[in-house]
Amino acid sequence: MNLNKVQIAGRLTRDPEVRFTTSGTAISDISLAVSRFWKNDKGESQEETDFINATAFGRSAEIIEKHLHKRSPIFVKQTGAKRSKLKVIAKSMQFVGPKPQASEPTPSAAPARTARTSGTGRLNTSPSSDKRSRSGR
Repeated sequence: MNLNKVQIAGRLTRDPEVRFTTSGTAISDISLAVSRFWKNDKGESQEETDFINATAFGRSAEIIEKHLHKRSPIFVKQTGAKRSKLKVIAKSMQFVGPKPQASEPTPSAAPARTARTSGTGRLNTSPSSDKRSRSGR
């Protein structure tokens, strides 16, 4: 299964400008500021901002120029990227496809571990809370 879909909500970092191709198609390159908020281990509020570039074509580009300006909120859906690299922090995940065949644990195998992410997107691992899987019941 393949899926390449990105949805971004943020604010414009500058006033949008539109240019036109020789055939008359409007193009607008925009930049969004997307902020994340969380509390650190000491309970202090933290903020980090990412800057993401996007390009709008046709009627979307014209609407952006006409109605939006620097600091305007905007929600963007990605429709296809030909040449881009984006790193996404996985806050949650979901298995897809058929369930993999489980192999029998060996006696020397380490206890099962469960992966979780905190609000900051950092991966935390902790021993599984399912004691039955460790005792072999």
